Amino acid sequence: MAFKRIAVLLFGGVADMTASAFSFVKQNLVYANVRIPFRTYMSMVFFFAFVGFLSTLVILNLVLFFLNVSVGPILFIAYSIFVPIVVGLVIMFMLAFYPYQKVSSRRKSIEVNLPFALNHMGAVAESGVPPYVIFKLISEFDEYGEISNEMKKIVRNIEIFGMDPVTAVKQVSSRTPNEQFKQILEGITTTIESGGDIKLYLKNVGEQALFDWRIKREKFLQQLSAYAEFYTGILIAAPLFIIALFAVMNMIQPTIGGFDILFLTRASIYVIIPVVNISFLVFLRGVEVEI
Repeated sequence: MAFKRIAVLLFGGVADMTASAFSFVKQNLVYANVRIPFRTYMSMVFFFAFVGFLSTLVILNLVLFFLNVSVGPILFIAYSIFVPIVVGLVIMFMLAFYPYQKVSSRRKSIEVNLPFALNHMGAVAESGVPPYVIFKLISEFDEYGEISNEMKKIVRNIEIFGMDPVTAVKQVSSRTPNEQFKQILEGITTTIESGGDIKLYLKNVGEQALFDWRIKREKFLQQLSAYAEFYTGILIAAPLFIIALFAVMNMIQPTIGGFDILFLTRASIYVIIPVVNISFLVFLRGVEVEI
């Protein structure tokens, strides 16, 4: 708490002046379930960025001083000003976009576990228990990830804050990061308020969510087969062919286009091929569907 007060004291004014530029952070803090006021969080962001700038500035100058390294004025400006500024900006943007990353993680967790949680809720509802019991039971299953946490909030609103189930669900639905889950929670409240059959509703949305999950899984598996063929042809066969071609060309002529063939071979083996493979893995991670 003392650290937060220091950050607000030093950079609270800066946070106020830049509030409009970082309005996306304010919205993401709510959906990310970060229990820190926007002004305090942005003050901490600027504080850490300033500390990173100052630390880099001091460390670089101490290294140059103790190593007795003499640099020209351009390099001195780069080391003393440009590099610390870049470090401070990187820290600032990393912390500013942290809530967004957390929101994405929560949204993905809800999306992955939603079909199974809904079917579990529908099975529990078949016994005729009230909605509060359904919420409490699902909240005790940590296997459902963020869905379990959302259910814990509903239970907390009912047990601690004394809200009725409809109000408790509405409060959580307004802050959940997943749009599909939000619509389902709103459907639950509408069904309860209208006196509808909650068992039928949960059964229908559960079956629909499970059907969508199966379609998405089958589509991703089909895409994986295409990616596998691409990887085999472009990232396995092609590099082997190029390396073999370089070996043959090196025996005929040691240079090509002014570049040494051995240098091109080493660059391909140690730089180009690893970078392309890592890029492909990052791409797969981005399109991955957790099943």
